[in-house]
Amino acid sequence: MSWSGGDTGSRLSSTVWAILTKAGVDPAPRSGGPTWTQFLTAQARGLLACDFLHVDTIGLTRVYVLFLMELATRRVHILGVTTNPTGQWVAQQARNLMMNLGHRAAPLRLLIRDRDTKYTAAFDEVFAAEDIEILRTPPQAPRANAYAERWVRTVRRECLDRILIYNPRHLSATLDEYVRHYNEHRPHQSREQRPPTQDACPVPVTDLATVRVRRRRVLNGLINEYSQAA
Repeated sequence: MSWSGGDTGSRLSSTVWAILTKAGVDPAPRSGGPTWTQFLTAQARGLLACDFLHVDTIGLTRVYVLFLMELATRRVHILGVTTNPTGQWVAQQARNLMMNLGHRAAPLRLLIRDRDTKYTAAFDEVFAAEDIEILRTPPQAPRANAYAERWVRTVRRECLDRILIYNPRHLSATLDEYVRHYNEHRPHQSREQRPPTQDACPVPVTDLATVRVRRRRVLNGLINEYSQAA
C-alpha cells in the first residue's frame, strides 16, 4: 500500500495532535502576538493619534490642518490651520494642546503619528515631557493610523466636500463648527451611539407623537442636529 505525500502529512499531523491531546499539552500560543487592531483596542484609553489633512481653497491655495484624536472617546482636536506647516509651527501646536488638556493628559501614554518630517524632535519632546511615548507608523502604511484616516474621510464626506473654502480663516471657522458637532452631538457606533463628550448612555427611543423635537442647523443647514424639546 502506498500513501500520497498529502495523506502522509495529514495522518502525521493527526497522530501528533492525538498524542499531545492525550498528554494534556495544549497548542502553543501564537508567536506573532496580537494584531495591530487588537493592540489599538486594548490600549485605546491611553492612545492619541494625529495627522494632517489638506484642503484647497477656491483660489487653489492649499491649506493644511493638524488634528489629533483621543482614541478612547473619539474626541477630535483641531490643533491648527496654516498654509506653511513648518516643524516649529507643528511643535507649538503640540505645546498649546498640552496646556489645554491640563490634567486630562495624565492617562495618555502613546501617540501614533506617521514619519512626516514636519514632526520634529521638538514635537516629540512635548509629549515625552508628559510621559507619552511616540509610535511611528511604518512607511506608506496609512492603515496603521486607521482612526485618524477614518476621521479625514468622515470630515470630507460630511463637511469639506460640500463647502467652498475661501481662505484659512474660513476653513478654521468651518472646522471649529463641525468639530463641535462631531464631539458633542454626532453619535458613534463604537460608543453605543454616544458622542465623544457624553459618558451617559443615550436616552431610549421615544414616541415622536408624544414629544416635541427641536432642530438646530449647523454650517448653515448643511447638517441638522435634533434633540427633544424640554
